[in-house]
Amino acid sequence: MSLSSAINAARSGLQVSSLRAETVATNVANATTPGYVRRSITLSEVVLGGTSAGVRSDGVGRVNDTAIKAQRRELTSDVAQASVLASTWKSISARIGDTSEGDGLFKTFSDFETALSRAIATPESTSAAAGLLQAAQNITDELNSLSDMVTTQRAEADREIGNGVDVVNSALKQIEEINGRLSGINRASGEAAALMDERQRVLDTIAEYLPIQTVERDHGTIEVLTTEGVFLLAGRAREIQFTPSAAFGPNETLAGGDLSGLTVDGVNLTPGAASFGAVSGGLFGALFTLRDQDLPALSEQLDTIASQLVSRLSDDAIDPTKTPGDPGLFIDTDTLGGAGLAGRISINAAVDPGQGGALWRLRDGIGAATTGAPGNQTILKGMFDAFTAVQALGATGFQGSFSATEMAAQIASFSGQARIYNESVLSSTETQYNILVEAEQSETGVDIDNQLQDLMLIEQAYAANARVIEIAGQMINTLMEL
Repeated sequence: MSLSSAINAARSGLQVSSLRAETVATNVANATTPGYVRRSITLSEVVLGGTSAGVRSDGVGRVNDTAIKAQRRELTSDVAQASVLASTWKSISARIGDTSEGDGLFKTFSDFETALSRAIATPESTSAAAGLLQAAQNITDELNSLSDMVTTQRAEADREIGNGVDVVNSALKQIEEINGRLSGINRASGEAAALMDERQRVLDTIAEYLPIQTVERDHGTIEVLTTEGVFLLAGRAREIQFTPSAAFGPNETLAGGDLSGLTVDGVNLTPGAASFGAVSGGLFGALFTLRDQDLPALSEQLDTIASQLVSRLSDDAIDPTKTPGDPGLFIDTDTLGGAGLAGRISINAAVDPGQGGALWRLRDGIGAATTGAPGNQTILKGMFDAFTAVQALGATGFQGSFSATEMAAQIASFSGQARIYNESVLSSTETQYNILVEAEQSETGVDIDNQLQDLMLIEQAYAANARVIEIAGQMINTLMEL
């Protein structure tokens, strides 16, 4: 090898070593950056006239594992869905209460049953009657409050869907822009690697809302589809359509056309819809499940409890003083009835001094014009028997025979079971997700120890090439002195 060839080879080695050192420094600096993929310099031999003339850099390479990335991204959707369902049911379960601790809805029913017993034991007592009225008011307040909670939760779910649609549409536009930039630059450049990392982060954001897959196209661009095969980005981003709603009463439903679903170019993406494109997971899957299935079912259960209260204590056999067919202690404030009774149930004004009624009518009857015998227990015992009677039910969440208090315990049990189930799903999904994150990190992430070992080798290579140039310079100087 001639001196000039040696110098050129060493010079190219120095340049490549410098690039490799810079790449290692970039890797170490971004070791904890989300979405960052480990870089390396792609090298090839320079051959001139059949003789090796050093090395050259062909660009920046990104370590990639498509299979692990796709699985991890799918589990990103699953974790997001399970997290929302678990946290929501935890909140609902805590609000409804736990029968083992005797709080929430079950406590109000239990307290009412106790207050009835006290009133029966001392029918002449004004304080016992006042306690009974307060216990009844606590039941109606609790049912009204729980009904309001369901409405609020549905409204929040709908609002979060709308916000999520904005996020996904914006993210799809970002990917369209990144695709355009990648198609106009060298894919082996550091700029291209940074753009691909950014695109990966944007894809992960979309995956939180709905499961997606990608297809690679020419010039480093990609297309984005749902896992069901609906294109979200094919050359250009397609806009997901959703209209936020203003009302969330029990009569407002998706099936009835009152609430909006998700569509893209006319394809129905709404989770649970009878469509090939219906989304199967992610935040959208959880939010639509809550808005259109879980929360309406809970509302129906609360209505069933309220309906049982009204009908049980309106039995004409309990109170002969009231007009047959009229309500008893508990009433529906809407004469037309219908869904949403839990939010409307109230105390009959005839027994409530605050509404112009009289406490003694609890003992003497809704339709009584004057006070009766102080020791009369008949109506109070009739209410107690009706409240504690075990009746067969076949409504949502109530399959079997229950007393009124047992119905409250049943709905508390139902919400508790939903919480436990969704928390177990979340735990399992997070475990799988963390395993894949670690696997992906080991394949594409930055191991600082390995990078520092590579840096030591790079330094040795740099020193060796520098030594070659130094020796070549000394040889040239010697030749010049001859």
